[in-house]
Amino acid sequence: MQGPMRFDRRQSLALMGGLGASTFLPKSLLAQAAYPTREIKVICAFPAGSGADVLCRFYAEGMKPSFNQPIIVENRVGAGGLLAQNHVARAKPDGYTVMIHGGSSVAANMSLFKSPGADAGKTLECLGTVSKLPFAVTVRGDAPWKTFDDLVKHLREKGDKGSYAITAPTGQVTGALMRENLKLQTLEVPYRTAADTLNDLSSGQIDFAMIDTTFAVNLARSGRLRMLAHGAGERMQSVPDVPTLKELGAGDINVLGWWTLIVPVGVPAPAKEKLAAAFEKMARSDATRAFLAKNGTDPFILSPAESQKFFLQEIESWRNYVRIAKIPVKG
Repeated sequence: MQGPMRFDRRQSLALMGGLGASTFLPKSLLAQAAYPTREIKVICAFPAGSGADVLCRFYAEGMKPSFNQPIIVENRVGAGGLLAQNHVARAKPDGYTVMIHGGSSVAANMSLFKSPGADAGKTLECLGTVSKLPFAVTVRGDAPWKTFDDLVKHLREKGDKGSYAITAPTGQVTGALMRENLKLQTLEVPYRTAADTLNDLSSGQIDFAMIDTTFAVNLARSGRLRMLAHGAGERMQSVPDVPTLKELGAGDINVLGWWTLIVPVGVPAPAKEKLAAAFEKMARSDATRAFLAKNGTDPFILSPAESQKFFLQEIESWRNYVRIAKIPVKG
């Protein structure tokens, strides 16, 4: 009968190598290292086919090459994006439920609603930014008002019989600030999406609409709409011929929508790093830059730390916007 089996150090290391390091690693570390092992769900707060939905889907598609798993976009529409952001805030923080959305809209909702639900500043984290865009004062293509001054003169004549459409927080506060600064009596009319405003805009039911430049730019190129001004603090690279409200004397307005990748607080560091790297790679690609230039949007790239700091600053800025613009808080 043979004696007890003996292994020298070399044999022991060989055996460990053959079994694989995974045999000796905790399952939690293996799960993080392997991320992602299944599909990643991207929540979009806007209706399918809207300008914002187009951006969200393009960015999500641009991240796909960085992963060996599907990326599925799910539309969760309602309450100005509040339903979607609360869904993400309450999701399991494992990196498999994320949101590509306007960080400005999330920040705004903290002040636009009396009971917004989850505190975005404490429950959500931004992992980087990709783009920025303003909302534009937009009229129908055959409107008699060729300039912003023409429209303002018309609105003063109509008094409280004039009206304009809003569809999102950024457009709402831009329009409200413009109205307050110019002492207009024009009435604000909420619509679900920018597409929903087109019939009433074309028929003259409303005088103008606050529409994001992504949705407006192609319709403007075809002559169906005309952008008279927008709410960014300076002219946009993507629509350089459209003046700012600030330069037209409508006040010191600088309100932008900016797009970011959002996750619930608590996502493991390895997953966050992979998501942030994939998002930044997409943001810096030539394809993304060409897409932005075509769709009325400018590049805007911040690191995860910078974007989270900016996000928290925006929450405070929107408190001031809502107060200055005298926007009624929703229930």
